[in-house]
Amino acid sequence: MVNVQRIYVGGWFQRTTLHLSEIYDFLKEAQSPLDLDKNELFRFRESLDCEEIIWVAAGLEYIQVVTTQGIKIKIFEDGLIVLGKEGEGRKVEDEIRTLTEYYEKRLSPAISYIFSLGAPVPKELANIKTIYPYFLVLQKAREPEIQNLLQSFGQERTFTIKKKEFSICRGDKLYIINNIAEKPETIEAFIEEQIFLREFKGQMHRYLNLHRSIWERIANVKEKGTIRGEEINLFYAKIQSYAKTINLIDGRINQMGSYIRTRATIAKSNLAMEKFKDVLQFKYETMEDTLAYIKELWKMTKNYVDSAQNLFASIQAKSTEASVKNLTIITSMGVGATLIGLFSQKIPEFTLFGVGYFFTLAIIGYLANEVMKRMSQRRMYKINDAEIAKDL
Repeated sequence: MVNVQRIYVGGWFQRTTLHLSEIYDFLKEAQSPLDLDKNELFRFRESLDCEEIIWVAAGLEYIQVVTTQGIKIKIFEDGLIVLGKEGEGRKVEDEIRTLTEYYEKRLSPAISYIFSLGAPVPKELANIKTIYPYFLVLQKAREPEIQNLLQSFGQERTFTIKKKEFSICRGDKLYIINNIAEKPETIEAFIEEQIFLREFKGQMHRYLNLHRSIWERIANVKEKGTIRGEEINLFYAKIQSYAKTINLIDGRINQMGSYIRTRATIAKSNLAMEKFKDVLQFKYETMEDTLAYIKELWKMTKNYVDSAQNLFASIQAKSTEASVKNLTIITSMGVGATLIGLFSQKIPEFTLFGVGYFFTLAIIGYLANEVMKRMSQRRMYKINDAEIAKDL
């Protein structure tokens, strides 16, 4: 069986050096500047089993953590998190499971808790499970061994890059780096960049799919040409929810450009990464172009939702106006019936007939109101909107 030296997994979400300071305080002292439960902070910190915590100020600053399980964690100031573990002499599948479970069940919940206050993550993104790229570092492995490793994970080879010092073989969710004569720290730096780029691309893809989903839901209603009165309030509430989600995501998208530019600048200035430039440089440029496309697409989506809000607000106003008119008719009928009853008697008397007459009027008024309400709910309102070509 092939000897896997190290295994890596990771993830990324936008952070800054301010967030890094908060993470460091949490890891060292179970403290937070926010109004969070101290017992919960302590519980989350203890669950991480930290053995060593170091702040490293070089290039992008990061916190390095070593756990009692031998997991090495790097948490960068831009939000990149990379977990690595020795794989030599151990079953690869078990070590991957150990890393993944630690990230999902310990580290991620802890970080989510210390950043649980402030602008929320949109619900459309919050529950999405990250599909990690797994990175396996081998040492002078032969080609048949690499192929067998791919097959054992059920992975198809998508490309291979061969250099004098190393080779990179990629499957769908698996990267195999065969180190021949490269420094381990350079290989690790390359893996960190690959994880960042993969996560960056993944976020943009989720925003693209969310644009498609929101656009299609609104378009499906508009294309009917009409909408029932009883559906107006429900759909208008949905559009307001879409608008809130779009505003939250808009801020996230606008932040992304600075992260990709910073990463690209640091990677290009690192002489040790020179051999990886033909792998990374094109990706940085592609990501910047894709981000520019997503920004324009999201701007169009925002305008589309805003126009839908205005459109359905006007339909809602028409529905409300119709309901008020119906209520006025019912009220007028009740007042008229009361006046007729008063003028038909010289002196009002409290009799069994009078009580029955009162309740009869009340029931008639209630039934008339229900009939008018049902008519209002079933009334069809025309949706007048200019057609906009979809950009999917």
